[in-house]
Amino acid sequence: MPPYRTVLCEIADGIARITLNRPQQRNAQSTELLHELDHAILAADADPNVRVILLSGAGDHFSAGHDLGTADEQAYRAANPIEPGIRGFHDRTWRLYVDMHLRWRNIATPMVAAVQGYCIFGGWMVASTADVLFASEDAMFLASLFQYFSVPWDVHPRRAKEILFQGRFVDAAQARELGLVNRVVPRTALMQAALDYAADVAANDPQQMRMVKRAVNHAQDTMGFTAAITGAHSHYMLTWATEKDPGFALAVPGQPRRPMVQVALDRYHRDQASRRPPPPQPEHQPEHRPEHQGGEGPA
Repeated sequence: MPPYRTVLCEIADGIARITLNRPQQRNAQSTELLHELDHAILAADADPNVRVILLSGAGDHFSAGHDLGTADEQAYRAANPIEPGIRGFHDRTWRLYVDMHLRWRNIATPMVAAVQGYCIFGGWMVASTADVLFASEDAMFLASLFQYFSVPWDVHPRRAKEILFQGRFVDAAQARELGLVNRVVPRTALMQAALDYAADVAANDPQQMRMVKRAVNHAQDTMGFTAAITGAHSHYMLTWATEKDPGFALAVPGQPRRPMVQVALDRYHRDQASRRPPPPQPEHQPEHRPEHQGGEGPA
């Protein structure tokens, strides 16, 4: 494989390890990263020596979502302009997120994702294209009506509505209970657990593994998976456009951050504060207030 700037790739013992490699940006998905990831996944799928792909993120987080404006992303977009207006935006989001993510989901090679830390919006999209998900205990998932809208297939539709209506993070334990992830392990054990599982898969007959994957994907497609993904892109486009309406109900953050991400972060901080235990009290409370001993405040 050619050298990449934003993705790491190594192949050993039948396992292609592909790593999102922008840890300083919490693996925010720049356009360049998505193109390099696409090339790396397709190259691994075409390699007869690869029996399993293991997808992960360098650093503390799997991916904090799409890159909304780092210097690298701005430079890339300046050098690769798209058609102005809705036409260009629609074409870009379709190619990068619908076409590309469906390609990853439909590769013949089994793909395992190891998720730690933030897995927000675009992070969820990428992780959901894998066949099996491992998560560390500190993983935090956040969904929305995003471009590759797999959420009603990743979890039960009623649970999907519950999460999306409220706009909140899903922790690793709940993600496992919902069926979004297969296994939850301590952060320090994440990569080894995912590698051990990948090695088990790699030891099986590769053709049989491909047929199993295609059969399961075909069952989903018979129920409408691909049609739902492509159709939901239009709903995403409308959602994106209405965020610019004068009557939009949410405050638009002053930094490059989607409004519903801010809602989820605010809710998370409120929830954490409400769960914080009260300060310890002395075992025996004095019956009368002691005399003031000096210092600030009223006696």
